[in-house]
Amino acid sequence: MYAYDLLVVGSANADLVVEVERRPAAGETVLGGDLATHPGGKGANQAVAAARLGARTALLARVGDDAHGGLLLDSQRSAGVDTAGVLVGGAPTGVALITVDPSGDNSIVVSPGANGRLTPADVRAATGLLGASRVVSAQLEIPLETVVEVVRNLTPGSRFVLNPSPPAPLPPEVLAACDPLIVNEHEAKVILGGADGDVSGEPADWARLLLAKGPRSVVVTLGADGALVADGRGVTAVPSVRVAAVDTTGAGDAFTAALAVRLGAGASLPEAAAYAARVGAAAVTRRGAQDSYPTAEEVEAL
Repeated sequence: MYAYDLLVVGSANADLVVEVERRPAAGETVLGGDLATHPGGKGANQAVAAARLGARTALLARVGDDAHGGLLLDSQRSAGVDTAGVLVGGAPTGVALITVDPSGDNSIVVSPGANGRLTPADVRAATGLLGASRVVSAQLEIPLETVVEVVRNLTPGSRFVLNPSPPAPLPPEVLAACDPLIVNEHEAKVILGGADGDVSGEPADWARLLLAKGPRSVVVTLGADGALVADGRGVTAVPSVRVAAVDTTGAGDAFTAALAVRLGAGASLPEAAAYAARVGAAAVTRRGAQDSYPTAEEVEAL
């Protein structure tokens, strides 16, 4: 019997958000609206999103001993996330600098801070959490060596979900553990084609090429065009849910968390991705990341 439906191993950031009429070009300064500070970070976002959906959720992360760290811990606990695995100190809390344009699209620069100090030793010290979790999810806003250590300490029978964001080349042992590997179009191109992201073909081709690299399954998210899921049975299209987007910040994290939770509950990959698309659609109708995440009841009403 697992104590947790989902353990998220990843980043926790303070999101500093400014709305702009348009995002600046290189060397350009633009004026924006008032600064808003929200709890964020891909790991913390996924944990809150899962807990809001009713999943028993834990977070393994590191924050600074500062006001931003307190903000993040408060947000996790308010959502019902078990924070026993959240370590405090070693560096200032990570910060994401986010600009959001009128269409809801965003650009993000991340200062990792304490996230960069989440080490393989921290993972080894948390083997109890890993062993108690049905699904384990990770991202790449923490050191890659730490993600490798997660894979090496997975309990037989648990499922590993990875969103390689920001994208980077992945070791074969990490790719082989992914079930699924979840990427957006940019991440897919970088993983397939290197830093320049120069990849030909259609998204379905990318899904097949990614699957050939070793993951047990792959999900390619396509924004308003839905998603593609690929495994040994082929490639399946998952339609999007049409909504009026206000802010896309953290929507991918909501998608990943929802998909991981549904997979842990026994859903097929296409079923889990369809549910995750609804959760992501609900999230973009509200501002912020964690503040935008829906409950299970709100998803059913969408």
